[in-house]
Amino acid sequence: MKKLKVGMISFAHGHAYSYLNSLRAMPSVEITGIADEVKSRVEEVTTNYGLPYFENYQDLLATGIDAVVICSENARHAEITIAAAKSGKHVLCEKPLGISVSEMEAMISACKENDVQLMTAFPCRYLASVIKAKEAVELGEIGDIIAIKGTNRGSLPSGWFLQSELSGGGALLDHTVHVMDLMNWITQSEVKEVYAYSATLFNENLDIDDTGMIHVKYANGVFGVLDTSWSRNSAFPTWGDVTMTIIGTKGTISVDGFAQKNELYSLENGKGIWNFWGDSMDDYLVKAFVHALLNGEQVPITGEDGLRSTVVALAGYKSVELGQPVLLVDFSFLPT
Repeated sequence: MKKLKVGMISFAHGHAYSYLNSLRAMPSVEITGIADEVKSRVEEVTTNYGLPYFENYQDLLATGIDAVVICSENARHAEITIAAAKSGKHVLCEKPLGISVSEMEAMISACKENDVQLMTAFPCRYLASVIKAKEAVELGEIGDIIAIKGTNRGSLPSGWFLQSELSGGGALLDHTVHVMDLMNWITQSEVKEVYAYSATLFNENLDIDDTGMIHVKYANGVFGVLDTSWSRNSAFPTWGDVTMTIIGTKGTISVDGFAQKNELYSLENGKGIWNFWGDSMDDYLVKAFVHALLNGEQVPITGEDGLRSTVVALAGYKSVELGQPVLLVDFSFLPT
């Protein structure tokens, strides 16, 4: 059996642990090493699983690997992806793809120029309820889509997520891209206008936005609105949600991405706990990446997909600054 040799670069983002577990479970994958300049972040996994450690990701790229999974701080996605592309490595990059239009375009170009694939990590596409909703839309079960209302309400992250120079933005960026990608995927249209609100409402002494509401108009006439916030406090049973209400001319579909759960109410824990029992969306994401590369196929979630959803979030910040809607005729007004 041909094996895909995969290296992992940075465990700054917690999703790296889930992706690692998914890769380890695949007989068609050989994990050849982990690179992270902060050794303590990966020392436990490299020791427990006997994986080679690299302080510098360039040293990992110099080995005979086929692909890398990047879970660094958002601000480093472009640098690492471009270096990987120039080394001839395929890339699975954590969301958001980048923090400016110019760097995301450079990432996409570098991968194309070096004949490697770039996949954006949008695992929510693999939630069972999302898949069924898209199938129903494609079958015409609710007629033509009129509007979509979504939520991605999470709890307050920590560390570099709260440092704009590393994250690129707060809740409006962090929690727009996942569900906006789902909206783009389901509507199969392009966002043409963005109007947004953001603020710091739920957490005192925070220097970054923890609240957002973003409104979009699509080229095909569909309207969308998304609640993107870090509004879940410590008493909430889980970190957050992914929901959509898709309104059509003949009906409505309600999507609750994490509804496959058991509810536990225990005095010992002091609060309710939701234990998700559904299929792992991260597993399906990683398997899709590996399958595409081993079979010479196009990855299902491209760099362009990552760009399209992130541009909406960046335009949202511009809308907040101006206090009015902005048109996505071109990207000249966005950060470069």
